[in-house]
Amino acid sequence: MKSLDVLGVRVEMPTNQPIVLLRERDGSRYLPIWIGAAEAAAIAYAQQGVVPPRPLTHDLLKNVLEELGHTIDRVRITALDSGVFHATIDVDGGADGGGRSIDSRSSDAIALALRAGVDIVTDDAMLDEAGVEMAGEQEEDEVEKFKEFLDHVSADDFDTGDQPSS
Repeated sequence: MKSLDVLGVRVEMPTNQPIVLLRERDGSRYLPIWIGAAEAAAIAYAQQGVVPPRPLTHDLLKNVLEELGHTIDRVRITALDSGVFHATIDVDGGADGGGRSIDSRSSDAIALALRAGVDIVTDDAMLDEAGVEMAGEQEEDEVEKFKEFLDHVSADDFDTGDQPSS
């Protein structure tokens, strides 16, 4: 399995569709995943270290698992079906033993992984199928542009209207 780092969230123009960009930790491939606005905000909050006064949905799920004696081991991006990414949240077995793998939307799994501080992984086949490779100066320029964008965006910039998400 290949570890992925979350570079951040941006809005793709002209569609105004949020996208989360993941990068292969020890490689040169990127995995762009189109997501919903609410999930984009959740990911941006986690990356910015925003602690809401009351738990948001992803915080709540993490808290419930911990209160029940479980921990999240990792998040796996597992499939791409009809343009929609699928993920699995791997949870330890807690006191009753035996781990669990829970089906998830990729955006929710990423938001949860950031809150839990666990790895996001995928296999080479997924990166071969959906990954984008950028080389040399183009890669550095794109990453710098993306980082500059992230420095000037906040979770409030995302509309929270109903939109389909991965």
